[in-house]
Amino acid sequence: MATVKSVMFDRELHKLVLANGESRGGIDVDQFLVHVDDLIIMRPTDLKNALKRAMDGGDVTVNITHDESVDEEYSIGEPVSFKYSGGSLSVSVGHATDEYEDEKNTAETFSTLLAPYLKRYRASVTKVEMNPNYYHPLMWDIEISCSPRGRNTADLFRIGEGALALLQAFESGELTRETTLELLRSGNAQVLIGQEEGPWLDVKSAHYNLQSSSGKISIAQAVARFANAEHGGIVVVGMRGKKVPGGEVISGICPVPVNGRTLRSYQTAIEHHLYPPPDYLDIELVPVDGGSLVVLHIPPQPEEYKPFLVSGAIVDGDVEGAFISIVRRRGESSIPITAQAVHATLAAGRALLRRGEIPKN
Repeated sequence: MATVKSVMFDRELHKLVLANGESRGGIDVDQFLVHVDDLIIMRPTDLKNALKRAMDGGDVTVNITHDESVDEEYSIGEPVSFKYSGGSLSVSVGHATDEYEDEKNTAETFSTLLAPYLKRYRASVTKVEMNPNYYHPLMWDIEISCSPRGRNTADLFRIGEGALALLQAFESGELTRETTLELLRSGNAQVLIGQEEGPWLDVKSAHYNLQSSSGKISIAQAVARFANAEHGGIVVVGMRGKKVPGGEVISGICPVPVNGRTLRSYQTAIEHHLYPPPDYLDIELVPVDGGSLVVLHIPPQPEEYKPFLVSGAIVDGDVEGAFISIVRRRGESSIPITAQAVHATLAAGRALLRRGEIPKN
């Protein structure tokens, strides 16, 4: 049985025709405009074949809009689009910047910045060039090759959106947990200097002393703070903070020495002192000049896993191994979870096990 094409090209109408019957044209013969929701039903291979047929193998661009109605003349296109050229379909990202540097150096900077992020999605930068039609701001066109296997075009579009967010964070310093992680992984930790520590970012200038009980409990508590918080977080070992009015900012990079046992030492300390184990906790080494950073990434955790408990506590500087500590991050500080909150959680759980319902307050 033949597979129904998710998108085809109609020569008579000069439009892309989707499997749901919708048709999409464009203001120029070599451009089409589709709605972002159209991408969900499109297979990349079908789109590539349709575009090849549209211009007999010539270059074609598919612009994307979020506008409720797709108007070929007035709808606003996104800076992420699709481009068919030379027999290949790529994701095209338009990145605007006011800064001008040598074109070759800028292209290398963007490629290096994006490489670690794209690698995880089986993608890579194939071209970076300055768009000659823009002067202020400058516009850089970045073409990204993505593996289509197991993906629809919406998946590829999201990869392009992530690449654009990373480029914008690099330029502006407006960071999220996700873009901060990508900047660290791509060797651009210096972008974080001057940024505030906050609800999802904590830095430490030296290794936790994982030979001592207090050091092991401290790293477990650092992870637990973000595991118990709403948005997760990142702990960076090898960057220093500085107190300023109203909080603390990152003031510099101070690489830490590492060896073949470093990651395992952190992992073991957390495994032995934190329960339950956080989902998808990443501990990795990021090379920087003079050494490395240890980056611990704690994604947002399911509410049903909370609170995360630390076996052991540090009370007035002394280690209390028989204690359990429960902490979470709020703003730039850590707060304990109250006894009332813990009791309410335990009581609700017991009631659910016993009677199959949670008691009303």
